[in-house]
Amino acid sequence: MEKKLIFLDIDGTLTEPGSNVPPESALKAIRSAQERGHKVLLCSGRNYAMLSPLLKYGFDGVVASAGGYVTVGDEVIYDHPMTPEQAHTALEALHSEGVFCTVETLDATYGDEDLGSFLADNAGTKGNSEIERWRKALAESLNILPMSQFDGTKPVYKVVIMCMKDEQLQPARDLLEKDFNFVIQEITDPDHPCLNGELIGRDFDKGRGILRVCEHLGIPVEDTYGFGDSMNDLEMIETVGTSVCMANGSQKLMEMSDIVCPAVTEDGLAKAFKDLGLSE
Repeated sequence: MEKKLIFLDIDGTLTEPGSNVPPESALKAIRSAQERGHKVLLCSGRNYAMLSPLLKYGFDGVVASAGGYVTVGDEVIYDHPMTPEQAHTALEALHSEGVFCTVETLDATYGDEDLGSFLADNAGTKGNSEIERWRKALAESLNILPMSQFDGTKPVYKVVIMCMKDEQLQPARDLLEKDFNFVIQEITDPDHPCLNGELIGRDFDKGRGILRVCEHLGIPVEDTYGFGDSMNDLEMIETVGTSVCMANGSQKLMEMSDIVCPAVTEDGLAKAFKDLGLSE
């Protein structure tokens, strides 16, 4: 059997949003796939610090920070943070319009001090794995530090944004859109029209992270599989040879994917791995 590369989003795909514990069925399928010679990598918007609790399950590498930091085994093959000037400009422009932000460095995440209240006010938001991830992360104190502790010296890989109106993002777009994609999640709950998304450098994305892994390992992209659930998985879904969206995911992403598998709460990964011949 030819060796395959399998890339897994975390929140809403491998785990329930905000969790660091995959279903046992998913872990069994991953181990079975690896025993067949396939490699299984995490492919996440999370920075290395926030995905590191999952590394104990024996993944073969990571595409972290939406492609800004990529490892294969213990080797770092790509490392591309923002410049300090870009990070400063982003925070200044976003905060001037009342946009709530989190800043992700390699080993820590810093959030606006009133972000918790903002998320609590949007507690009814449905179908948005990223909002739920941040709410759980704050509730469980998963290494999210106050923004006041961010002194600008650590390299920033990504800025996460949350606000109520798209026009709040315009000043930042005017200054930064030439260098950064503003990836905004699909609104699925009209009663809670909270916008959330990410500023991701145009030099990288999940798809290009996958291509870098393929090149490093000498495996054609046709032999890759990608599993995701939200629009920040778009580049992964567009890049891999076979794309899979979870049934709990974005309707738009489902329409763009080759396959829709059962939800993360219904052993979706395990069932898809078996149906695709990746595991027993």
